[in-house]
Amino acid sequence: MKITELLQPVGISLGQAAGTKDEIIHRLADLMEKTGALTDKAQYIEDLKIREGSGTTGIGEGIAIPHAKSKGVSKPQLVSMTVPNGTDYESLDGTPTNLFFMIAVPENSNDEHLKVLSRLSTMLMDESFRKSLLKATDKTTFLNTINQKEAEKFPEDFQEVLDKETNTGYDIVAVTGCPTGIAHTYMAAEGIINKAKEMGYNVKVETHGSTGIENALTTAEIANAKGVIIAADVAVDKSRFNGKRLVDTKVSDGINKPAELINRVLDESRPVYQATGQAAAATEEDSHLTVGQKFYKHLMNGVSHMLPFVVGGGILIAVAFLLDDYTIDPSSFGSNTPLAAFFNQIGGAAFSFMLPVLAGYIGMSIADRPGLMVGMVGGYLANTGGAGFLGALAAGFIAGYLILLLRKVTEPLPRSMDGVKPMLIFPVFGILGIGAIMLLLLNPPLAQLNTMITDGLNNMGNSSKLLLGALLGAMMAVDMGGPVNKAAYVFGTASLASGSSAVMAAVMAGGMVPPLAISLAMLLFKNKFTEKDRQAIPTNIIMGMSFITEGAIPFAAADPLRVIPSMAVGSGLAGLLSMLFGCSLRAPHGGIWVIGVVENPVMYLVAVIAGAVASAFILGTLKKNINE
Repeated sequence: MKITELLQPVGISLGQAAGTKDEIIHRLADLMEKTGALTDKAQYIEDLKIREGSGTTGIGEGIAIPHAKSKGVSKPQLVSMTVPNGTDYESLDGTPTNLFFMIAVPENSNDEHLKVLSRLSTMLMDESFRKSLLKATDKTTFLNTINQKEAEKFPEDFQEVLDKETNTGYDIVAVTGCPTGIAHTYMAAEGIINKAKEMGYNVKVETHGSTGIENALTTAEIANAKGVIIAADVAVDKSRFNGKRLVDTKVSDGINKPAELINRVLDESRPVYQATGQAAAATEEDSHLTVGQKFYKHLMNGVSHMLPFVVGGGILIAVAFLLDDYTIDPSSFGSNTPLAAFFNQIGGAAFSFMLPVLAGYIGMSIADRPGLMVGMVGGYLANTGGAGFLGALAAGFIAGYLILLLRKVTEPLPRSMDGVKPMLIFPVFGILGIGAIMLLLLNPPLAQLNTMITDGLNNMGNSSKLLLGALLGAMMAVDMGGPVNKAAYVFGTASLASGSSAVMAAVMAGGMVPPLAISLAMLLFKNKFTEKDRQAIPTNIIMGMSFITEGAIPFAAADPLRVIPSMAVGSGLAGLLSMLFGCSLRAPHGGIWVIGVVENPVMYLVAVIAGAVASAFILGTLKKNINE
């Protein structure tokens, strides 16, 4: 829904005089009534004031966006008013407010108003846009200014119009994605969009986030684009980009090197991508990656697809233990009662897909779709043969390169056989090859090694456990979503799959600390953070409680030499204390929301809080006052 679809000329009032906050709310409500969106103005005003009571909607920079869901509203609507000389609206930054947008939403509607609120907030951060709105002397100019800015900032909603006007669509299309699909995915997208705009190019970015693919590229958009940028640490189907200039790189380059990526993809001397034969499995860009970078990219593709099975299945299994009665039969703990058995069976079914999916998507990252099938068979054999996580890891890489070998071997076959290869040759010989390798060569030694590792974790001495917990906790804070963080998390999930839940507890405790510590530091040391920094306090608290370490990334990027060591110390302390207190966790994600399935939950909270407090005080000590 576009902003201008909710904003009618009758709901706009320009050049108004100042007034009290209550007077401003009533003026805006009067405008809302003129649009026909209100069935009970008094009820709507009451709901607006309740919303203001929970925190002012004067967001600063001269902007206020009062809003409320109300049973006095019949349809979603937006009104606007300008007060050029400004008025006191109890703004967060204490400055006068001169630009007002009020949102009305029916009580039983969906959260469409949140999207409008998000869009408005994003657009209004542009100072030149705000000035243009305040200068508008008529409603048509006001609406056109909003429409132009929204089309510029959110081109996907205006693509039909853009195509008619330019007949070319986008100069560049891009795809971003990271293993968890939470922070880096969208940071890379924003980096590419902003830099392209600065360089004078029109770009559309498809994001592969935690909720799935958003802003998906159409065939026409790809066809009209001059080139394609893939900035992702997960596998992306490149067959649709056949015949286009293509840059395929890691997600961090989308954040840190967007200008370089844009220049490379627009270089006319660059060869086009051919999605046939071996080229379908490895792009030119892959040849520039180190062995370690290739390994990480393929591994993370497997991990990202594995995580939903691990998280969903793991939490349901943990709930089964929570609901069960240990005294009935200790050997069947988790399935003693019918309700516990119900959760255990469903969770176990999801969890059983963990290793086949891991291996399958590693294979797919290396060799596209034929690698998926062979890898999943290898992962299944590793699971049933006792080789566990290590066996599935090996199976994924072997499956991918086995398919590449089969491609090479079958290259001399006539082109008339191309349709037979993926349907007959690759499946039959791929499955036969991975089966023989797993059953005859890898499963026996890896099963023995896996047993040794599991026994070692279970029999580890107290000092060793404390050291392991501290190390894994600190690793979670080193790059907050990067390779080191992911290595610790993968170790935690692998240990969980092997029956050791104490390691997962230490990993999650360490990962929760950085966003919480940043928020606590901003509360305790206000003179060391800007007002704009402190606006992120609620968001970081929620992200920390939810085990989303990436919330601390902007602060770490702005001041890495102070923030990263501070966070690593606190996270390491949280991991150490989690081990010391004997905490364990069968759920591989969820943060504070799965505290009910943590063993020794009170002391687990103590461990997390202690780590956050330690990091906050270290950071507060290291950082200088903002006026310095």
